[in-house]
Amino acid sequence: MSFVHAVAQPLAHAATPRRRECLVLAVLGALLAAALAAGLAFGGVHIPPSAWLTAATGGHDLHSGILVGIRLPRVLLGGLVGAGLALSGASMQALFRNPLADPGLTGSASGGILAVVAGIVLLSRADGGAGAGWGLYTLPAVAALACCLTTVLTYRLARDAGGHVGIASLLLAGIGINALAMAAVGLFVTIADDGQLRSIQFWMMGSLAGADWVAVAGTLPALLAASLLLVRRTRALDAYTLGESEAFLAGVDTAALKRGVIAATALAIGAAVAFTGLIGFVGLVAPHCARFLGGQRYSFVLPASGLIGAALVILADAVARVAISPAELPIGLVTSLLGAPVFIALLRRGQRP
Repeated sequence: MSFVHAVAQPLAHAATPRRRECLVLAVLGALLAAALAAGLAFGGVHIPPSAWLTAATGGHDLHSGILVGIRLPRVLLGGLVGAGLALSGASMQALFRNPLADPGLTGSASGGILAVVAGIVLLSRADGGAGAGWGLYTLPAVAALACCLTTVLTYRLARDAGGHVGIASLLLAGIGINALAMAAVGLFVTIADDGQLRSIQFWMMGSLAGADWVAVAGTLPALLAASLLLVRRTRALDAYTLGESEAFLAGVDTAALKRGVIAATALAIGAAVAFTGLIGFVGLVAPHCARFLGGQRYSFVLPASGLIGAALVILADAVARVAISPAELPIGLVTSLLGAPVFIALLRRGQRP
C-alpha cells in the first residue's frame, strides 16, 4: 500500500465532510511538524533533537551557531514562503477558474526576477564586482517592489474603457508581461559572466541559502498580511468558482474580490521572490493535493494548501542541503522532484471510479 493510500483511505471514510477536513488538517499539521524537525536536524552537521535544548541555550558553541543562527531562520523562512506560494496558488486557481493557474500568472514573479537579474549584472559592472555586498538587501527590496509594480501594470493593461477587468484580459496581459520580462532576463543572461550566471541560476531556481533573521522579519509581515487578505475571502472564492455572474448574483463584489486576490498574491510573491528567488511548482501542486485529500471548500483548501506548501519547501530545502553536500541543489529542482510524484499519485487516485 502506497503512502498516499495509507493516508487518504482513512480520511475518505470519515463520517462527515467537516470531520474529514479537521482530520486532514491535523495530519497536515503533524506533517509540517515533522518537516520542521527534519529541517533543523539534517544538514552538513547532524544535530539530533536531543541536542536542541543544549544548543538553544548556548551549551554547545558549534551547534548553537548552526541551529539558532542558520537552520532556525532557514526553516522558518522556508515555511513562510511555501505557505505564501501555496495560498496564492489556490486563490489564483479560484479566480481564474483554471486548475493550471499559478501565483506567477499575472507576471509578478517575472518582474521580480527581471529586477534581480538586472541588479546582479548591472551592479557588478558598475562597481567592479563589489556590488554583492551592498546588494545583499538592496536586491530583495528592489525585487519585491518590481513584483508589485508588475502586477499593477498587468492590472491596468487588463482594464477596459469602462474600468472593468475581465479574467481573460487579465490572463492575456499577464502572458504578455511574462513574455516581455523573460525576454529582458534572457538579454541580461546573454551578457552576464560565469560568476553572475551562477548567481542568476540560483535566483531563478530558488534557494534558502541566504536566509537569516532579517529575511524572516522582512517576510513575515508581508505574508501574514497576504494570508489574512485571502482567508477573509473564502466564501467569496467559493461563490466565484461557480462563475463571475453567479458570484455577483450571490452578492459578491467581484471587482473588489479580484483586486484583493491580486494584491495579496503580489504581496506574497514579492516577499518570497525577494529573499528566496523563484521556487516553482509549490503554488500549483499544493492546492491540488489539498483538494484531493479534503474537498473543495476554500475555508479548508486555503489552510490545507498553506500547510502542504510550508512542509514541501522545508523538506525540499533539507534534501537540497544533504543530497550533494557540501554543495547545494537549487530548491526549485527539489520541490519538483518531491512534489511531482505525490501529485501524479493523487491525480491517478482521483481518476479512479
